[in-house]
Amino acid sequence: MQHRDDRLRSALLTDLYQLTMLQSYYRGGMSAPAVFEFFVRRLPPQRNFLIAAGLAELVDYLTSLRFTPEDLAALEATRLFEADFLDYLAALRFTGDVDAIPEGTACFPDEPLVRVTAPLPEAQLVESRLINLVHFETLIASKAARVVLAADGALLVDFGMRRAHGAEAALLAARASYLAGFAGTATVAAHPRYGIPVFGTMAHSFIQAHDSESEAFERFARGHRGSVVLLIDTYDTEAGARRVAELAPRLARDGIAIHSVRIDSGDLDALSRAVRRILDEAGCGKIGIFASGGLDEHAVADLRKGRAPIDGFGIGTSLDASTDAPTLDCAYKLEEYAGRPRRKLSPGKATWPGTKQVYRTYDDRGRMARDVVTLAGDPQPGEALLVPVLRGGRLVEPLPGLDAIRERAAASLAALPAALRSLDESASHSVEMAPALVRLAESMSAGRA
Repeated sequence: MQHRDDRLRSALLTDLYQLTMLQSYYRGGMSAPAVFEFFVRRLPPQRNFLIAAGLAELVDYLTSLRFTPEDLAALEATRLFEADFLDYLAALRFTGDVDAIPEGTACFPDEPLVRVTAPLPEAQLVESRLINLVHFETLIASKAARVVLAADGALLVDFGMRRAHGAEAALLAARASYLAGFAGTATVAAHPRYGIPVFGTMAHSFIQAHDSESEAFERFARGHRGSVVLLIDTYDTEAGARRVAELAPRLARDGIAIHSVRIDSGDLDALSRAVRRILDEAGCGKIGIFASGGLDEHAVADLRKGRAPIDGFGIGTSLDASTDAPTLDCAYKLEEYAGRPRRKLSPGKATWPGTKQVYRTYDDRGRMARDVVTLAGDPQPGEALLVPVLRGGRLVEPLPGLDAIRERAAASLAALPAALRSLDESASHSVEMAPALVRLAESMSAGRA
């Protein structure tokens, strides 16, 4: 994996209060081990599961964390920080441990996705960027997984860069959607950065720039070295399909095949049927149909259920901006410090104290049956979901590549019970708190009463 732009690796990508707290920790000599956990409190409406993502980017951030001379000069200029504290920051590196649920794994509320164990200042400092990275990729991977379920095997391509909230968001959305099961992205920079396949067609402006639609189609087909996909709805979709059918034999004589046509507007169900008929009657049955234009998982599901003859879909704004649920209610909270469990008791935001692990069991068909959240020293039946990632700031072993993560995500989706796969009906997975965890929480609450 290539390193991201240095500006996106800056230690200053944090909230100011992280640094002001660090200065107070430094002054107070508070550097004992702390345990923080990142988790989601509740799911958005009609979202029945999450797909964990963002761990690779988090590891890159943690293992490269350092304050550059430019960073320190910027902090000095605020006049909020004393010279000896800035010297401390200059030497600061992440030396802690990270345990996490592997990317591509289905997960649920109240389950720690990432656990950081490190000297308190280190574990505190990384909060903002950790949430920033893991929250966003998990959000997008979870949205993408719903589209994958709806598409039922049809080709899916991320088309959302232009409306993503910035360049980094576009790249991370390409990665998150790919690991969740998309075939690739239109965002070119995602290929050299992550090795993700890139797909492209043409814009309406290309058609409009020519004096005729036929001329535009032929010039594009003869000048393009990849799969030829022609956009046919600039003027009249059915007329565009007939022009493609007329052009295809002439191109074929020169060894050029039209891979598919793209429809980007209108009644996609009716238009795809009309276009399929036109192409088939002209002997162009091998030319596929690709659809785009404001699609989300519900639109894709409707088209697939209605057996519209569409072979693939480009998903844009609804994916990269997760428009129906643009955020997750998530948090990164202190669960233990200096060997003692800690618990937040704020109304509606109380946490489960202590260092935790999640165990998952399956039924006899291989479907997820229940999860149990418990203390790390209280083993339960089933698969332990959090696995060691970093020890002493170093990787335990190389992280899996995207192909392996895609396999895990596919297996996770296959293991979801039918109710959790629903796009419309809310359903919940059984996530139980083990008795040992409940007893600890109750004792701490009683002690604070």
